[in-house]
Amino acid sequence: MNDVLSKERKAYVHRRDWRKSMSDNVAYALLVYTGLQIWVTVKALKAGSDSILPYLALVVLVAGIIPACRWFERRWRDLSDDEAHDQALSGAFRADQIKLWLLAIGLPFVLTGLYMLVTS
Repeated sequence: MNDVLSKERKAYVHRRDWRKSMSDNVAYALLVYTGLQIWVTVKALKAGSDSILPYLALVVLVAGIIPACRWFERRWRDLSDDEAHDQALSGAFRADQIKLWLLAIGLPFVLTGLYMLVTS
C-alpha cells in the first residue's frame, strides 16, 4: 500500500506546474529585457545623442514592459491545481513562452532601431 502511494506522490511531485513555470519565465524575461534595453540604449547614446530623451524613454520602456509580461503570467496564474499539471497544455505554454521571449529579446533592438531612424 505504501509503495502505491509513494509512486503516486512521486508522479504528482515531478509533473510540471505551468503556473510556476510561466512565473519563472516572466521573471527571467523581465531581467533579460531590462538588461538588453539598458545596454542597447547606452550603445545608441554613445553613437552621438546629446538629448536626455533616450534616458526618459528608457525608464518608460522598462516600466511599460511589466504589464505585457504580467498578461502572460495572468493567463496561467488562475489555473486550478489539476489544470496546472495537465500535459495537454504544453503546446499553449510553449507558444506563450516563445512569444514572451521574442518580446523580451527583440523589443529592445526594435525600439532602439526605431529611435535611431527617427533621430538620424
